[in-house]
Amino acid sequence: MLDRRKFLQLTGAASQAANGRTQPSPVRSPRRPNVLHIQVDEWRAQSTGYNGDPNVSTPVLDRLEAQSVNFQNAISGCPVCCPQRASLLTGQYPLTHGVYVNDAELKPNGPTLGETFRSAGYNTGFIGKWHVYGSPDGKYGRRLSFIPPEKHFGFDYWKVCECTHEYNHSLYYEGNDPTPKYWPGYDAIAQTEDACQFIADHARDPFMLVLSLGPPHFPLATAPERYQDQYRNRNIQFRPNVPPDLRKDAAEDLRGYYAHMAALDDCLDQLLKTLDKAGLADDTIVIFTSDHGDMMRSQGLTTKLYPWDESIRVPMLVRYPRKLGRKGRRLTTPFNSPDLMPTMLGMCGIPVPGSVEGTDFSRVIFGSTPQPRNASAFINLPVPITEALRYGFAEYRGLRTERYTYVRSIQGPWLLYDNLTDPYQMHNLLNHPEHRALQTQLDRELNATLKRRKDDFLPSDVYAKRAGVDHYQELHVPIGRHPSPWGDWDSTLL
Repeated sequence: MLDRRKFLQLTGAASQAANGRTQPSPVRSPRRPNVLHIQVDEWRAQSTGYNGDPNVSTPVLDRLEAQSVNFQNAISGCPVCCPQRASLLTGQYPLTHGVYVNDAELKPNGPTLGETFRSAGYNTGFIGKWHVYGSPDGKYGRRLSFIPPEKHFGFDYWKVCECTHEYNHSLYYEGNDPTPKYWPGYDAIAQTEDACQFIADHARDPFMLVLSLGPPHFPLATAPERYQDQYRNRNIQFRPNVPPDLRKDAAEDLRGYYAHMAALDDCLDQLLKTLDKAGLADDTIVIFTSDHGDMMRSQGLTTKLYPWDESIRVPMLVRYPRKLGRKGRRLTTPFNSPDLMPTMLGMCGIPVPGSVEGTDFSRVIFGSTPQPRNASAFINLPVPITEALRYGFAEYRGLRTERYTYVRSIQGPWLLYDNLTDPYQMHNLLNHPEHRALQTQLDRELNATLKRRKDDFLPSDVYAKRAGVDHYQELHVPIGRHPSPWGDWDSTLL
């Protein structure tokens, strides 16, 4: 019996023959490189085969890493869905682009990623989860709404939903048509197939395509059965920072998490094979990353939002065979979400707009500039939301360097880890006499970063009122609720 993917491949080929469509002839050297940016949701860097997770099966991703520049210390500096996506589209930090709580509307104050590539002559496309149209009602009211064309921010090819995690009944809108449509089956597979068709249709002209996939974000038991079967009843090896009393629940969650990842690994395989078949692999910059990670009960916590590595560290792989070859390289320089846009533009030789705050790492990638030493990435949560409030966490600012994590909450210094000697961040060195000089140095660097970012580090209610989001549901959590992301509240709202 044919599975759905093979069936669609066969029927797709037959349909093309019947309609007289032929595969475009391979193109060796487009005028400029294509860009395929694959962004997944909530996939932490630690849960990859190439980073040593013994549980996960990601053979295709591991092969991609072996051919890519790998920013090993890439982070999501504000590890929340909407702020990271707004940083991708603007190259700015949250207090500049104004999206520092989920479902705030992005109102760009400079050229966006799609607009800049389109102005440079690229065919632009976006498929999947958008999540920057916002819900001004503060109650997620526009998550399934039609997004008007003026809010597409330069993406011409458009098959998008603002936000849904109903992976097997996944709504989207196409172009300027306000009629809701639904992806057949598991949406990541259908969206991948659509992305492959986009690649084939645009083989002769430079394109920039963002494929924004919802998994492995919870709900976790919703991957196709064949992937869930790979992990059903499997023994899980836990990270040491998962408390023993939470490991039964963690095992159940991780099995679903890894099942989604196995499905996405097959999606990645299909994308890379499509590039090969079209003759575009050498001239296409492939970027694989995630909007943030997931604690999965490390430190006793769930979901994202927090400054620990399971929440902030993300995969960041960049492959460009024409310029970089196919031998991978690992870089230790911290890389942050606002750096994505300028780096993509720099690799394509497109001027970076003046409104962009992130760093262009293209010269570092190409090897014409040494990777910076003693660099740091800015960690910030201006407004604690949802799960953070349930656990009683305050707003914070911090730095993630090649070696150290230093974080200050609004109440004062909070965390200091040596990630080299303590990779699971189980020993807080804050206020230890032997680390006083290090703490003073990092605190001074954080102050300099705050000054450079024009960040006064004010209480969260100031920012919420300033942005007009103080009425948002995510900022108001009833006292005494038990912190459980899959208990008596709707997990799809995160």
